[in-house]
Amino acid sequence: MLDRRLERLERELMLVARCSVLTPRERKVQATEAHEAEPQKPSTKSDARTDTGKDAHPDTRAEAHTAPQTNLGAESCTPTRLDRSGYLLLSRLDAEGAMSIGQLADAFQLDVSTVNRQTGALLRAGLAERIPDPDGGLARKLRITPQGADRMAAERTCRQTDLSRLLESWPSEEVARLEDVLTRFNREVERQEGRAWPRETGDA
Repeated sequence: MLDRRLERLERELMLVARCSVLTPRERKVQATEAHEAEPQKPSTKSDARTDTGKDAHPDTRAEAHTAPQTNLGAESCTPTRLDRSGYLLLSRLDAEGAMSIGQLADAFQLDVSTVNRQTGALLRAGLAERIPDPDGGLARKLRITPQGADRMAAERTCRQTDLSRLLESWPSEEVARLEDVLTRFNREVERQEGRAWPRETGDA
């Protein structure tokens, strides 16, 4: 069942997870684009404790790149899985290209400091890298690395394999209906927020 429809269904399920309509978060505008170019300080224990604040992503309590999870029987899955925040960030960078911290914070409606912590984990793991702004801006941007692309692809395969097994007894028309409903929901969220997720031309 690893077909194009399953790929789209997995994506829409991922996007439901980042939906801020169900769990509103107040984003604090407290950093400028110029500030993003400053070197990142190593996270501390006190930083980790602040991740439970109301403006923090639910997954910032753990490192964004390594969240050991139970392998649900998929032999092709890697022992160490990407957690939700790491997967979301890498997926956005893969879909849209290089983005600044401010752009990522706006895309996910998160506090800039929260995104700094999440992307810091990706940088330390070599899954993302900082590059000068291709458009000549002052702020440096984040770009997914080849290693990051490989990890993201492996995680996506694991998720699709697990999803295929979960839905193996579903008639194809019900799987299609589920995808259509989720896509409609996500597009409505994006319309109301004014923040569309980049999709390939022709996607449902």
